[in-house]
Amino acid sequence: MRNLKILVTGGAGYIGSNLVDTLMAEGHQVHVIDDLSTGKIQNIAHHLGNERFRFVNDSILDRALIDRLVDGVDCVYHLAALVGVKYVVQNPLKGIYTNVTGTEVVLQAAYKRWKRVLIASSSEVYGKSVQVPLEEDGDRLFGATSVARWSYAMSKAIDEHFAFAYANKGLPVSVVRYFNSYGPRLDPKGYGSVIAKFISQARLNQPITVFDNGQQTRCFTYVDDTVRGTLLAASVPEAVGHVFNIGSNRETSVLELARIIREMVGSESEIVQVPYRNVFGENFEETRRRVPDIRRAQQVLGFRAEVPLEEGLLKTVDWFRQAWPMESLAASNEHVAGFFDLEMPHL
Repeated sequence: MRNLKILVTGGAGYIGSNLVDTLMAEGHQVHVIDDLSTGKIQNIAHHLGNERFRFVNDSILDRALIDRLVDGVDCVYHLAALVGVKYVVQNPLKGIYTNVTGTEVVLQAAYKRWKRVLIASSSEVYGKSVQVPLEEDGDRLFGATSVARWSYAMSKAIDEHFAFAYANKGLPVSVVRYFNSYGPRLDPKGYGSVIAKFISQARLNQPITVFDNGQQTRCFTYVDDTVRGTLLAASVPEAVGHVFNIGSNRETSVLELARIIREMVGSESEIVQVPYRNVFGENFEETRRRVPDIRRAQQVLGFRAEVPLEEGLLKTVDWFRQAWPMESLAASNEHVAGFFDLEMPHL
């Protein structure tokens, strides 16, 4: 798997840019398409002068462009999506259209040229399922279609249905479901990551806002593990036609996470409990536990998350301190209080 030509959609995003770094370090030629709606040019700026790197600032909804880009590469990592519960609740139509149509465009282009594809999905597809740990082939549970909260989960589920439909036609495609990835390049405003939000609030000595009673749990996965699992799912022959949970199985409550980050930052912030309705309205719904079943990833990919939460958080806090000095952080997060969500992903 050396010296390949690789297309990464959403490659200027948080996970995408970290993936690009690894691919470039391995010696591949990497093409990135990203419309920078949530991704940042700063995330990939250090590659712009490299002859093995090409960046296209455009949309994955441009079928002719995607056709040309896919035609020139050996494989595709499709990470582009509208992510973050706040964005989805505010504009569910854009989220559905971008995620579903974008994935359809990418898979159609790959099918025409018979290119291997990795589709990035999300632990959100499990919805409110209580069948913990969450198994890839387990049942999913969602709220009413009138609740915009679930539109992102359903759009990612449709992405997976597209992927498996093409897999049934023989296309070499695999899917990964990310579980609350975190690490360098998270947005300091916290959109898409509760960890980023807590770090920013703690550094600014603002109240650390925990929704509800804070006993809802997640399994936080350091980005190095996220990228490693993604690479394995895209390259291991036995991964074709399957979906994999990519995440840690260490279950941590949001309240415990807030306390760990506060202590790590050395903050005097108060931890405040905020009802969901205060931010997302009366109809907002959330799952209480989200823990992956990691057996398939272990058995097929040889993957297991290796970075302990405390180690990953230290690295993330250090990155925030270097990338966002206090003056810049304060200016960027003028209205940070009151906005965050519990799901990754991202991108």
